This record gives sequence, C-alpha cells and structure tokens, in this order.
Amino acid sequence: MKSKIVIEKVLTFVVFMLIMSAAAIVNHGKLFGRDFNMRNEKTAKVENDTISVNADGTMVINTLPLGKDIMGYGGPVPLRIYINKVGVISKVEALDNAETPDFFADASTLLRKWEGKTVDEALAMQVDAVSGATFSSKAIIGNMNRALQYVKKSAPSENKGMEWSVQQICLLLVVLLGAIVPLLWRNRKWHNLQLVLNVAVLGLWSGTFISYTMMLNVFSNGISLVSLSSMAAPLLMLVVAFVYPVFGRPGHYCAYICPLGSAQELMGKLSHRKLTIGKKVQKVLTAFRMLLWGVLMVLMLGGITVGWMDYELFTAFIYSSAPIAMLVVAVLILLLSIFIGRPYCRFVCPTGTLMRS
Repeated sequence: MKSKIVIEKVLTFVVFMLIMSAAAIVNHGKLFGRDFNMRNEKTAKVENDTISVNADGTMVINTLPLGKDIMGYGGPVPLRIYINKVGVISKVEALDNAETPDFFADASTLLRKWEGKTVDEALAMQVDAVSGATFSSKAIIGNMNRALQYVKKSAPSENKGMEWSVQQICLLLVVLLGAIVPLLWRNRKWHNLQLVLNVAVLGLWSGTFISYTMMLNVFSNGISLVSLSSMAAPLLMLVVAFVYPVFGRPGHYCAYICPLGSAQELMGKLSHRKLTIGKKVQKVLTAFRMLLWGVLMVLMLGGITVGWMDYELFTAFIYSSAPIAMLVVAVLILLLSIFIGRPYCRFVCPTGTLMRS
C-alpha cells in the first residue's frame, strides 16, 4: 500500500513536468532554452543579426542574440537600440516579449533614460529597477548593459548576474524559513510571523510567487547563471510546491509560503465567527474550480491563448501596476476571507489546483 502511494506521488510529479513541458513547447516553441521552432536560415539570420547599419549611418543593436540568458518574469526581454553616427543613443525600443503588458508598461519607462547619452555615459549610469516591475526592469537594464558592452568590444561578465541584492537575499531567507522551519518546529506565534513575512516580503515588497507565467518562463527558457540570483527564491518555491509532495508534504507551499494564501489566513484571524458552507455548496464550488482549471488547461495546452495568466490574482500584490479590477477582486477576496477560510485557495486558484492534481 505504501509503495502504491509513493508511485502515485511520483507519477503526479511526472504529470506536472509533462504538462508544463508541453505548454512551453506549444506556446513558446522552446523547452529549457532549446528552440524547437523550425525556421529557415534566412529568417533566423534576419531576426538574430546583432548589429546592422541604416542608410543614414545609424547603428542598430538587437539584443535578442546577446541577452538570451537575461530573463524577465515571463522570459527574455530583447531590445533594439539605435546609436547615431556620432555615438549618441537616439532611441531604445522593446521587442516582443512575454511579460505582463501592464507591468511591462511601467518597466519600459526606463527605456528613455539612456536616450541622448553616449555609449560611455550610458555604461556609467546606475539605473535602478522600477518598483512593482522588478523582474522586467532588471531584464531591460541587463540587456542594455550587455548591448553597450558589446559595442565597446568588452566581453560581458557572466558573474555580474550572480550579484545578490538585499531584496534577493531577503526573499531567499523568507522562502527558506517557510520551507524548513515547519518541518522541524510547530509554533503558532512563529507561524503568524511567517505569514506576515510572506505577505510583506514575498508579496508586497517583491511580487514573488508561483504563477503559470513564472512556471512557463522556467520551462521555456531554463535558468542561466545570469538569472540565478533573481530566480533563486522562485525556484525554491517550485521545489517546495512540487517536490515536497513526493516526500509526503502536500500543500506545504500553500500553507507556509504562498503570499496570497498567507494574506487570506491572516484576514481569517480577525474573526472567529465563520460562515458555514453546506456540503452540497462545497461540492459545487469545488466542481467550479476543477472546471475552470480544465478550461484554462485546454487554452494553454491547445496553444489557443495564455493571456489569462496575466490575470491570476497573485498579480494584485504588484499594486502599483495591477489593473483596478484586479485590486477590487483581491480586496473582496480578502474581506470574504474573514468569514470563509481561504476562499480563493479552496474554490478558485488554478495554480493550487495544478499542485493538487
């Protein structure tokens, strides 16, 4: 009986890997950085030309081949940079990417910072990431620096991607605490502190959580040395969410790390009076969650659309960029959580459904 349970858990993990691998290939044509798109050599050459020169002498740098290993939240964030014949950056524009449009719109305000600067001046600039769009803006900065270094003929240093910011260290520490402490020690006060850290650090400060966008990015593009520091906490989250269950810890991520689950649980502590949901209603709501998940999986695996990923409720934590409607729904869910335990987790969450499946 025990061996059967172990086999079931392993098969569940395998199914998860197959689902996300298929989604990566169907939607992005890539799996862990390997491109499966069949393109003719001429098209590939045009798309991947690093430097071209216009008739007026303007040099155009395409960072697509230069910054393949520099990841935003949804994948690579290539740029096209125009440098006029006197060596001044005249224009910087973003190429197609898989970032969430609302958040990338905020991050793309950075593009104007380099315009009007010489290559040397641009290289000397210290540009900060945009709050609320950290992953996207850091990818823009990384691509810009990589291109400027290329123009200056100085080879970009891979080690720069391994620099750890204070935020990245704090993120990793909070996830480590949630991943390890509950295995060794159960304490209500500590658990409450962990919930607060999850909401404050993982949610509000950095907007770091497991979502389909993040998973699709990892399975499509893999993890490079350059992006390892920024992806360390999300990768550990994935391990907790999908590897822990194989070893008998299902639901650990949802209970001890997920910022949205933590926010709902904290709100639930405001009142001991809870609404009683009948078994029939619970069955209907659970059926709705499974039906919703099934529809979304068809859209994703069928290559129809992945646009729905931009509207997972987790993105409300990035409140400076999230749509107003998303924020309103998030507030309503949190208010409902006072009277119903974790309503979004139990009756809606597509990401949680994948973990349970």
